[in-house]
Amino acid sequence: MNKFIISLLSILCIGIISSKSYAQTQEVYAKKGYTLVFINQDPDFDLELQERMVKTFFDLYPKLSSRYNKEAVKEVLFIVDTAYTGVAETWEGKVKYSSHWLRIHPEDIDVVTHEIMHIVQNYPYRPELWWVTEGIADFIRFKYGVDNTGSGWAMPYYRTEQSYKNGYRVTARFFVWIEKQYPGFIEYLDIIMRNDEYNEKIWVFLTGKTVDQLWEIYSENPVI
Repeated sequence: MNKFIISLLSILCIGIISSKSYAQTQEVYAKKGYTLVFINQDPDFDLELQERMVKTFFDLYPKLSSRYNKEAVKEVLFIVDTAYTGVAETWEGKVKYSSHWLRIHPEDIDVVTHEIMHIVQNYPYRPELWWVTEGIADFIRFKYGVDNTGSGWAMPYYRTEQSYKNGYRVTARFFVWIEKQYPGFIEYLDIIMRNDEYNEKIWVFLTGKTVDQLWEIYSENPVI
């Protein structure tokens, strides 16, 4: 067999292996007027986990859309990505999940809850307010999560070195406290963020106090 044929066979074999490595499946689910397209790039992904992710979407996304943003997109794309090195990220009605993370943490089903809330939020891009965006998404995970206990996810205890601008669970815990003092606050804040109307005065408008004053009161008795 000459060198040309050997080289050609080698290229074909590499192509076959490469195609297998990047093989993906696509499933389309439709329910309650919503559609979820699920693309899985991991041939070893747990199908039971996929079904749990789909169920969480249909259990919560219509509910969150109805309460917080009736204009939220009706078709959502989930991608289980073998190359993605984060945990999950959301943009324009799409959620990318790390197959590696889900394989190690199959119990973390409420990563779905957090990410689909980002789709519902659909806030204009204001990077300086990331802490509000992530704080609300974790507030929603705390309030609507289907199995936070099973994943070991919980609100952190208050510590003096924390700030309301820490984002995620630290900010979410602060939001839980505020919501108890001022019911409906988070819904108003969500609307203000989506309308790109956020400024520091909204805290005084909604509560009669600045955010720093609220944080000081919270730090004195951070019971939720």
